[in-house]
Amino acid sequence: MPVNPELVGREFPPTAPYLVGREKVREFARALHSSDPLHLDPIAARAAGYADVVAPTTFPIVLQDFTLQQLLAQPDSGIVLSRVLHAEQRFQYTRPIVAGDELTAALEVTGIRSMGGGTMVTSEARIRDAAGEHVVTAVSVLVVGEADA
Repeated sequence: MPVNPELVGREFPPTAPYLVGREKVREFARALHSSDPLHLDPIAARAAGYADVVAPTTFPIVLQDFTLQQLLAQPDSGIVLSRVLHAEQRFQYTRPIVAGDELTAALEVTGIRSMGGGTMVTSEARIRDAAGEHVVTAVSVLVVGEADA
């Protein structure tokens, strides 16, 4: 089954609220080998004007993954995980994520383009805080390979 072109424009319900924990931010930063005190030290973060430690710029992938799981669970998507390559990732920030934020993410499939032996699926996960304010949009492009003949 090829990727369903009718996915374009499909929106998914927001994910359950995700409370950004200080230790999760620190773990993520350490996984990136970051020594930036803004990611690790709440005193340094507060001195820089933040309420708590600041998440690395790629941290929203944690929330975006929840939304992509919704997409992959769609029986009519035509997307088979074993044939997926994560081709591109971008983040468009309104403000940084800090420990203590409670965030939700809602996915929209914004584009599908077939080319060569695969299909590019572009999606945007719009991430909002507990007040409903936009924090960041995580844009990803997945390349879905064709099924083996």
